[in-house]
Amino acid sequence: MATLELRNVNKTYGAGLPDTLKNIELSISDGEFLILVGPSGCGKSTLMNCIAGLENITGGAIMIDDQDVSGMSPKDRDIAMVFQSYALYPTMSVRENIEFGLKIRKMAQSAIDEEVARVAKLLQIEHLLNRKPGQLSGGQQQRVAMGRALARRPKIYLFDEPLSNLDAKLRVEMRTEMKLMHQRLKTTTVYVTHDQIEAMTLGDKVAVMKDGIIQQFGTPKQIYNDPANLFVASFIGSPPMNFIPLRLQRKDGRLLALLDSGQARCELPLGVTDAGLEDREIILGMRPEQISLMQGEPNGLPSIRAEVQVTEPTGPDTLVFVNLNGTKVCCRLAPDVAPQVGETLTLQFDPAKVLLFDAQTGERLGVVAKPQAQVHADNVAQFKGR
Repeated sequence: MATLELRNVNKTYGAGLPDTLKNIELSISDGEFLILVGPSGCGKSTLMNCIAGLENITGGAIMIDDQDVSGMSPKDRDIAMVFQSYALYPTMSVRENIEFGLKIRKMAQSAIDEEVARVAKLLQIEHLLNRKPGQLSGGQQQRVAMGRALARRPKIYLFDEPLSNLDAKLRVEMRTEMKLMHQRLKTTTVYVTHDQIEAMTLGDKVAVMKDGIIQQFGTPKQIYNDPANLFVASFIGSPPMNFIPLRLQRKDGRLLALLDSGQARCELPLGVTDAGLEDREIILGMRPEQISLMQGEPNGLPSIRAEVQVTEPTGPDTLVFVNLNGTKVCCRLAPDVAPQVGETLTLQFDPAKVLLFDAQTGERLGVVAKPQAQVHADNVAQFKGR
């Protein structure tokens, strides 16, 4: 197991071309599970390849256990990688695929047999050891690819979208298996995905990327509840966060967000007092589960009457869509709530959970942002102090 630190890592593919990776700063502790998440083309797989040594960085340093491995070849970094394509040898059995790398390292056959048995038991593939890859399902092939990596017992595991080729049901099952496996092995792991559900459920730490830049780095809870900007807030969460355009108004010394459903208006008091905010175009953000149905007597929370546009029963909850400020807004309500289209509901909001973003820059408002260098310094201090 090992700590991993990326210090101001940059990557470009030639003079005059834009940087693919820009000033990447990350630190994870021994045994932590790091998720690199973002849309296609954001640089997450390139960063993974740089950590593995398959790509050379053009600036900065990659540190494993405080040793700079930036100039080392992949074989000298003690890293095992599982790709999106399983890359199994079709003419070899499952056993032969798993033990191939161990034979290259000239391990004794008795040690190889012991390691294959350990991995097969861990992944529950003992009954598949004599089969060829062509005789396996997609999930079974994925387990074999993971087993080949696990057999090496490296310092760090790298997974590059390993579940993207599986169907939805199998992805959920394998996601659980991967989390259980990490809990048992406690090996430092870096995992690349574009699926924000995987990011939220698997990771100890999450790095959200866009255009080669880390937009935010933190725990899944921090990323979800305290997004740094409009991109992070929109990318993380399913259903996504609601974004309502408006201008703030000041009344009795307080800033208010004015919501209009076409049937009624609501003044939503905000916990910010920044001078000049009332003159800017603002995006108000609220998660669907933060909009609730008012039942019984008023409880002091701001509320508004709104007409139901669409309902989507999902089983565990009911998604209800209304119109606020000319924008479609999703509310996540209890599963036994089944309003009809055209029905009027009274919805209420918790002002303490409302987020504000600048409509022009996308930056979060009402919070004091730390410089990227300070964020990195805080992360380093945190994991070295454990």
